[in-house]
Amino acid sequence: MSAMNTMILAMAKMQNAYNCQVHPQWEKQNYEYYRAIWVECAELLDHFGWKWWKHQVPDYEQSKLEIIDIWHFGLSDLIRAGDISDKHIDAKTLELIIAGTNGESGDLRITVEAHALATLDKKAFDLPTFFDMMRALPLTFEDLYSGYIGKNVLNTFRQDNGYKSGTYIKNWGGTEDNEHLVEISSGLSLHTENYAELLYRALDVRYRELQ
Repeated sequence: MSAMNTMILAMAKMQNAYNCQVHPQWEKQNYEYYRAIWVECAELLDHFGWKWWKHQVPDYEQSKLEIIDIWHFGLSDLIRAGDISDKHIDAKTLELIIAGTNGESGDLRITVEAHALATLDKKAFDLPTFFDMMRALPLTFEDLYSGYIGKNVLNTFRQDNGYKSGTYIKNWGGTEDNEHLVEISSGLSLHTENYAELLYRALDVRYRELQ
């Protein structure tokens, strides 16, 4: 099995586990993942910058996190459609992913709009335009994988601390939890055997300290 296959299956397993935490029968709830995706596209543009009437500096780290957020919803859509599971990857889906990691880079703003348009048109996740965004930023598949692991841990942490009930505090000491995630994960090695567990513990310690 290739390294890419292994990473895809691992992410599918983590995504299914998180979705089950939100709702045990999540695949039957008809959640509008496509809507979450195009809203995330708007947030991505805000982080990257699009306003010509003011000075803006692209925030690449937060832009990467937005693409990773889109992947969470897209992966959920692919799992629900039967294209990916923690044991199987549909051949056509794998072909699209492999093709998406190659090719030329375009303008990020244009690719984000194209992905939002394709998503709204299909009311479903669109792999080709998603990878167009990745190449435009740029974001490698390995970067997507490492970022996904971190954000999945944060999402699980949020649920464990009252995200769904509304009691979770997203700002820790004046800084959003996404930014704490970037800082903490930069000090850990992804290749550590218990990386996800260590990251969760570090988030928990900081969260308690700053409340």
